[in-house]
Amino acid sequence: MKYFISLCLLLLFQSSIFAQKPRARDIGIPFNGITGKFNAITDVKGVEVGYSTIISGQGKNIRGKGPVRTGVTAILPRGRNNNPVFANWYSLNGNGEMTGTTWITESGFLETPIMITNTNSVGVVRDAVLKWFVKTGWYKEDFWYTYPVVAETYDGFLNDIYGFHIKENNAYEALDSAKTGLLKEGNVGGGTGMMCLGFKGGTGTSSRIIKIKDSTYTVGVLVQSNFGAKKNFTIAGVPIGKELKDTMNYELKAAPSYRQEGDGSIIVVVATDAPLLPHQLKRIAARVPIGVGIVGGRGENGSGDIFIAFSTANPSAFQRKDFTRVDELPNDLINPLFDATVQAVEEAIINAMVAAETTEGINGNKAYALPHNLVIDLLKKYNRIK
Repeated sequence: MKYFISLCLLLLFQSSIFAQKPRARDIGIPFNGITGKFNAITDVKGVEVGYSTIISGQGKNIRGKGPVRTGVTAILPRGRNNNPVFANWYSLNGNGEMTGTTWITESGFLETPIMITNTNSVGVVRDAVLKWFVKTGWYKEDFWYTYPVVAETYDGFLNDIYGFHIKENNAYEALDSAKTGLLKEGNVGGGTGMMCLGFKGGTGTSSRIIKIKDSTYTVGVLVQSNFGAKKNFTIAGVPIGKELKDTMNYELKAAPSYRQEGDGSIIVVVATDAPLLPHQLKRIAARVPIGVGIVGGRGENGSGDIFIAFSTANPSAFQRKDFTRVDELPNDLINPLFDATVQAVEEAIINAMVAAETTEGINGNKAYALPHNLVIDLLKKYNRIK
């Protein structure tokens, strides 16, 4: 009986945590498409996601001490099963970094987890992934080579980015905590110190279920949103940014003079269980900008907009010595996957903003949370909802 009560209390506690972080649909924002069970990238069977989040200090920035608002996100395409997946990538604007992409282009395979962090921590996270492979026995061979995929967006307006607070243990924590199911959003993992479209941004996710002939497929998306000008911010066709142009603007007391509105970045990871080959996954990744554009992204000069897509189908595709056979979806049937990608990207970005909390970082710089009530009032004003 005591165990049962404890279990109930634990479930209630976990439910309260998720209840404190409403998602876009929870507050009434309308979207097209049918979501998976969790409305997350983890609806694609086998995909696991983990986070490491660092939040400490306040006030004046003292390099090396903080304040710190940063983290690491890990996406494992087949969980802890080392089995490479077909993949490809695309860049809308290349003012950013995603390591390992040249070999993905050349080979057609993603052979490692995907890591996302802040701009100045790509190197330490990349090195940590290699050490994690050794620690966990990821590779069974005595001799191997690999190119970890690590992407970034810039959190230096809220985080002591030149204090280099991300350490190897943060990458290990993100990898070791990776799981399926419900995911936290907003101020978590690599998205902790990010800003988006005039408000607080961060980590978001969404999914879509589609049917092609007699088969059902899932498309899942995870974003690290740190992009866009407020004037372009749109939800369901409503010019939210223009309507709220004088409401809760960033307070950037130490912003450099060269910073332009719209500077930032977005990293998008697209997963699917549809049997797509690398050239088709390039086409999927190239549709991500449509979802980004719907909410207000323009691929500005100061933005790093880099996207990667992978398929968990064809589990025996990666071979070193043997011939193999793979399934391929015909190109003439791929349009529903394009549509699902655009829809999931759009919702994942808004989910990140709905979940994000107002954050004050270095030197009193502040990014405000998206005001839910005002957004809903505007959606009603424009007759998007009743």
